[in-house]
Amino acid sequence: MKSGWRLQTQTGCTNTKAQVSFCCNLGPLRRCLAVVPQGGNTGLVGGSVPVFDEVIVNMSLMNNIISFDKVSGILVCEGGCILENLITFLDNQGFIMPLDLGAKGSCQIGGNVSTNAGGLRLVRYGSLHGNVLGLEVVLADGNVIDMLGTLRKDNTGYDLKHLFIGSEGSLGIVSKVSILTPPKLFSVNVAFLACSDYFSCQKLLMEAKRKLGEILSAFEFLDSKSLDLVLNHLDGVRNPLPPTLHKFYILIETTGSDEPYDRQKLEGFLLHAMEAGLISDGALAQDINQASSFWRIREGIPEALMKAGAVYKYDLSLPVEKMYDLVEEMRTRLSDSANVVGYGHLGDGNLHLNISTAQYDDGILTQIEPFVYEWTSKHRGSISAEHGLGLMKANEIFYSKPTATVSLMASIKKMLDPKGILNPYKVLPHSLSS
Repeated sequence: MKSGWRLQTQTGCTNTKAQVSFCCNLGPLRRCLAVVPQGGNTGLVGGSVPVFDEVIVNMSLMNNIISFDKVSGILVCEGGCILENLITFLDNQGFIMPLDLGAKGSCQIGGNVSTNAGGLRLVRYGSLHGNVLGLEVVLADGNVIDMLGTLRKDNTGYDLKHLFIGSEGSLGIVSKVSILTPPKLFSVNVAFLACSDYFSCQKLLMEAKRKLGEILSAFEFLDSKSLDLVLNHLDGVRNPLPPTLHKFYILIETTGSDEPYDRQKLEGFLLHAMEAGLISDGALAQDINQASSFWRIREGIPEALMKAGAVYKYDLSLPVEKMYDLVEEMRTRLSDSANVVGYGHLGDGNLHLNISTAQYDDGILTQIEPFVYEWTSKHRGSISAEHGLGLMKANEIFYSKPTATVSLMASIKKMLDPKGILNPYKVLPHSLSS
């Protein structure tokens, strides 16, 4: 662990070898200097950036795979491993990561664990709370806590690793991870479908869970405005369906072990959905290149939004039946002053609400916030589904958590980090974390 740490200044410049040695000896923690653990720095809520003069602890040199057991599928690696590198390694071993993100080329597994990242296939494999078997964590006093278990069943006392999954480096720095990986299944089918209304999208999800069951691995949705952005701003992307006006699009992926059976099952499901009027058009990928082109549409939305101009991003969990109501209310609220788009992980009830404008405007922001948080709280949703709270949403935590719960969280923070030096100003409201 110690050989991999790298110390950086706030400006991001790598320091000298002597300073690296200083960091390797956990100097910043032992001298009570405030630190910000930083992985791939791909977060959206300012969780991995310094606010004032904190020392950045860059994890990128901790990128070794420690062990992999082909019998159990358990991977043990250091926290600085880039997610895509782990995916490639496991692919060569005949396994897959249970986590897949658009930022996989840059994000690191330690950061993924620290933010409890969700991703594209949570509907199949669940969250990191279920897949992470153990952690090694560095506490605020510099002590290294070994919870790096590789057992799927260990019922000996408190399962403390869950404190650190999703804590965004505010309780400890994740230095090693033990994670359960499923075997790679070679029967993969992808369909890109069109729906005329949001109710049909919901019904299609219900039917997919019933009729595709064990092979359903992804169920993503996007509205017509999302598709228009991708087609207009990304090179080489084309609409898989005839250019007819559809309001919603669904991407379904199935993963199984029997190609003829799986494809027949998906085709039967699509035929039933078409006859029931749930889908108005659709395309089933004929090869891996076409499947990749379908995924490129869904994964390309954030890039297209950035190219379109300024964008206000919100990552929300809501009851599935209410998800798109917020998009429509926001369009009414903002009228012609912004382009409001909605997409996300419908199978998980996770909406990515994005408001695109030509440039950032405080007047538009006051129309969005706190309305979006109040609306989410009113419908008992979460203001952060999979990106954490970081700096940007720390003060908004009460929209999703009761006061007593937040106070308990602050007590845990005080116990593990009495000096408040681990990723300060993040996660907890500033009134409690100061």
